[in-house]
Amino acid sequence: MKLRFFLLLFFCAFANTQAATIDTLYVKSKAMHKEIPNIVITPNGYNTSKTNYPVLYLLHGATDYFTAWTSKAKGIQDLVDQYNIIVVCPDGGYTSWYFDSPIDPKMQYETYISKELIKKIDKKYQTRANKKGRAIAGLSMGGHGAFYLAFKHQDIWGAAGSMSGGVDIRPFPNNWDISKRLGSYADNKELWEENTVTNLVHLLKPNSLKLVFECGTDDFFYNVNKTLHQKLLDNNIPHDYSERPGKHNWNYWTNAIKYQMLFFNDFFNTSK
Repeated sequence: MKLRFFLLLFFCAFANTQAATIDTLYVKSKAMHKEIPNIVITPNGYNTSKTNYPVLYLLHGATDYFTAWTSKAKGIQDLVDQYNIIVVCPDGGYTSWYFDSPIDPKMQYETYISKELIKKIDKKYQTRANKKGRAIAGLSMGGHGAFYLAFKHQDIWGAAGSMSGGVDIRPFPNNWDISKRLGSYADNKELWEENTVTNLVHLLKPNSLKLVFECGTDDFFYNVNKTLHQKLLDNNIPHDYSERPGKHNWNYWTNAIKYQMLFFNDFFNTSK
């Protein structure tokens, strides 16, 4: 009798400490004529809840994959449980930069994420299917992607974050296959000017988008982030910006996501 009692206590305790669930969702992209994998993390209790959850779309960096955040940033599941949200990690291609490439029809990731993926997630999961329940963030190439997509689609996302983001691509004309997406800078300067985040600030509408971004002081993207921060200040655009010692690596991003999750939690709670 005592054994059964203690076993019951054990299983009850185990049930109460179960972590968030990680699933892989494949979405057919009509724009690119291929299936794209995405990680979807749902919080503990999701399957028995009737709640509609806010969603954070979390983008990976160049030369990485959709599994990067769950395999390299320890603690993502704990953050999903802590803040009771859904996190979606799409595969953004090895070096897509989250553009709709004008020269490569297989790289149409703006359309994929802002239209095809959003539609699928809201249909399949219990989401708060409006901009008040949606945020987007990312690191490096994904930091550029998060701001790029959010600046251009303020009707879709209500908050956006960047960690060590490549928020100005122009100083790096020979890096990370950007020229394969937009053509060479020398021959396609206008495309580069139109598709760099720091030149999209004029799109921001008053009180339309909550912004948070940061960069390590030892990061090669540090200067472009400082410049974006100053440009936002010059244009009187509210935002949260921080910098601290750190390099372009997972030690920095594993710490940074904790601050950004707190920011997004505040946004979700105050915009219901």
